[in-house]
Amino acid sequence: MGNERRLLWAGFMAILAAGVGFAIRGGIFHDWQAEFGFTGGQLGAIGGFGFTGFCFGIVIGGMLADKLGYGWLVIAAFALHVLSAIVTFMASPSNKDAAYNFLCAGMFIFAYANGTLEAVANPLVATLFPQNRTHYLNILHASWPGGMIIGGVLGWILDDKMQVHWKYQLALYLIPTVAYGVMFLGQHMPKSEASKKGLSLGDMFKDVGILGGAVVCFLLAIFFEKNVLSLFMGAGAAKTFGYAIGAVCLAGMAFITRFSLGSMLLFVLFVAHALVGAVELGTDGWIQNITGSILSSQEGKFLFVFTSSVMLGLRFCGHFIEKKIGLSPVGILLVCAILACIGLNLTSGVNSFVMALLALTVYGIGKTFFWPTMLAVASDRFPRTGAVAISFMGGIGMLSAGLIGSAGLGYAKDRFTAEDLKKTNVAIYEKVKADKPSSFLFFSEATGVDGQKLGAAQEAKAKGKATAEEIAITDSDIQGNRKTLVADSFIPAMMAAIYLGILLYFKAIGGYKPVTIDAGPAPAPAAAAPPA
Repeated sequence: MGNERRLLWAGFMAILAAGVGFAIRGGIFHDWQAEFGFTGGQLGAIGGFGFTGFCFGIVIGGMLADKLGYGWLVIAAFALHVLSAIVTFMASPSNKDAAYNFLCAGMFIFAYANGTLEAVANPLVATLFPQNRTHYLNILHASWPGGMIIGGVLGWILDDKMQVHWKYQLALYLIPTVAYGVMFLGQHMPKSEASKKGLSLGDMFKDVGILGGAVVCFLLAIFFEKNVLSLFMGAGAAKTFGYAIGAVCLAGMAFITRFSLGSMLLFVLFVAHALVGAVELGTDGWIQNITGSILSSQEGKFLFVFTSSVMLGLRFCGHFIEKKIGLSPVGILLVCAILACIGLNLTSGVNSFVMALLALTVYGIGKTFFWPTMLAVASDRFPRTGAVAISFMGGIGMLSAGLIGSAGLGYAKDRFTAEDLKKTNVAIYEKVKADKPSSFLFFSEATGVDGQKLGAAQEAKAKGKATAEEIAITDSDIQGNRKTLVADSFIPAMMAAIYLGILLYFKAIGGYKPVTIDAGPAPAPAAAAPPA
């Protein structure tokens, strides 16, 4: 087939559109905070919808991709990208609650479209380049930092320099949206190895099984509890019904797979990818805001673009690292996790732009290969899952980014800022604290600083006109940001431990190597799926 390259670059452009929208959205958090008065927790929740919608898009798309065909999914994603802009632009400061709902809905639709596209692009590239998946999946996902660079530069020029309204900034992602639509138009789409072999959807699910399904369904339960059911029922009832929905979904997956337990290795990869989503995308959603608060808004945007540039360049070097240096995909992941942990800790202590540049270089190198290399490992070891396993993996990562990464960092920022301000001047804290507390998983509630009052204090400080009270508020915000990054660094530390265990497992079975369907299912250290 002669259209491999065009399909690769069409997928590249589709993920580029997602990256542009993601970067611009991250850069206008402070606009939403100032215009609508949102707290850090509310901003984190809006950003979370920009991830959780992706999960539904990629999971549903992954289940339909081999049966429905990639072309129809591309058409659906294009329409949803346009719809998301319309819904988002309906937000108005005249009604704060309605604006919050419109922004959440717009982010969810945008993310759903992104997930649908990735349900196409990942298995498409894995099928087109079966002998070198790590390299080409890294090239495909170089579009993500590429989009973030474009979005970050546009945000710096249009927001900081020209002060263009955030709606016009966000609309710019529609340009690469039109481009990917044209590039996919009329192209012949290949079928995955599993689809060619005629495997049923149940067969494709067997390696995922109950174990892998439990990871997805646990995150879905939290999503329904926090983002759907809590809107019209109490916290206790929302939690009960949320987990009931998760249990029903898991029962359905068990039935589809004929109660296959699934592969323990794939289960571990799913758990690891939940952590990848939380630390990579969850952090990316806040990093401009955090570094911008510690230094300045413009410097925060520049640093965001810089780390994205590091990722863009390195993702074209996956082949060199794997083939020339000799690191296996799992070895690459282990090194990256260690560097990401070190980089976040270094970033938490920066006091100057040069220090931030060095710290974020380490972090940028660390986060570079996580996402595409994880997809490559799943594709290499579990080919009979078709688009299902890697789509589930992407959904887990994005759902975790929204529910754990973005929301968790927003909660941490509120909590640590409030703790520092109460310690330094409790009277000021009582004057500027938010109306509603922030909550996260099983942690106790924390009432942060009101978004409008914090934004006003930051603006006054930037102009050199801040009062003593405003300086106290911004200083506590900075300390809260530093502690948030330290807390964030525990995630890649856990990932490093997991990758080390997987590396030792592969060493014990003779080394890492791709598996074909003819060779049977990928072996696992325990609970291997029964034969199809």
